[in-house]
Amino acid sequence: QVQVVESGGGLVQSGGSLRLSCAASGSIFRINFMGWYRQAPGKQRELIARISSGESTIYADSVKGRFTISRDNAKNTAYLQMNSLEPEDTAVYYCNAAVVAVARTTLEVWGQGTLVTVSS
Repeated sequence: QVQVVESGGGLVQSGGSLRLSCAASGSIFRINFMGWYRQAPGKQRELIARISSGESTIYADSVKGRFTISRDNAKNTAYLQMNSLEPEDTAVYYCNAAVVAVARTTLEVWGQGTLVTVSS
C-alpha cells in the first residue's frame, strides 16, 4: 500500500524557520501532485501549498513569500521550507499525495500530520 509520512515539526519562535519533509513509499508508478495542508484547532483543514510532477506550484495567499514547496523525485519526497513563521502558522501540518500506483490504481494518500507550534 502507498503511504506518506511527515516529519520536521516542532516548536519555534516567531520569525524562525522550519523545514518539513513528506516521504512517499510503496508501489508507486507516478506522483501527480504533492501538497501540504494545515489544520488549526477549531478550524477547517486548508491547502497551503501544492507541487505538480512538472514542478509547477501554488500557494495560499497567507504563506506566499514565506513558504516554499519543493520535491525530490528520486526520493519521492516533498519539502516545505517555512520562513518568517508567525503564531498564526501554528497548526498540524499534513502531507497529501495524488498517486498512480504500479497497478494503475489512482489513490489520494494522507499522512498522519506533524505539529508546528510558533511562540510569540
